[in-house]
Amino acid sequence: MAENQQENGATESAGAAAPVKMNVLAQFVRDLSFENILAQKGSQGEVQPDVQVQVNLDAKKRSADHQYEVVMKLKIESKSKGTDTTLFILEMDYAGVFHVENVPEEQLHPFLLIECPRMLFPFARRIVSDITRDGGFPPLNLEMIDFVQLYRNEIARRQKQQAATGGGEQKLDA
Repeated sequence: MAENQQENGATESAGAAAPVKMNVLAQFVRDLSFENILAQKGSQGEVQPDVQVQVNLDAKKRSADHQYEVVMKLKIESKSKGTDTTLFILEMDYAGVFHVENVPEEQLHPFLLIECPRMLFPFARRIVSDITRDGGFPPLNLEMIDFVQLYRNEIARRQKQQAATGGGEQKLDA
């Protein structure tokens, strides 16, 4: 009996020190829209684009054990400097299905919204570059996104919103 307890204790210790395991099981474009507004209206001379990029992240548990779906939602709008005329709008939801093990529960939310998007970003970046090029514009190569800072900003925004509403506890979706 004492021998059994020692084995269980050793197993629990080894389980706590187990390395984090993450595999990308699938990645795909869930939704994609590109509007070349400049071509629809007709071009009028030289334009200097001003590109705005919005990034939203979402993560949810899937029915299978240790599987999560993470979605990176990009909205890219290019306007002409000076005239504020819209040149193009690109909206894309790029998703990945991940198998994640050995991440402590309190660290799972940041892991899913920081590390998983880091894995997806190079592929989403290439798609954005190809779509803008195929849409009649120079390829748009997105700069690297600091997902840690993006996560911190979202946490701060939610805390500020919670304080402003004076509401109860607000749950962060994962």
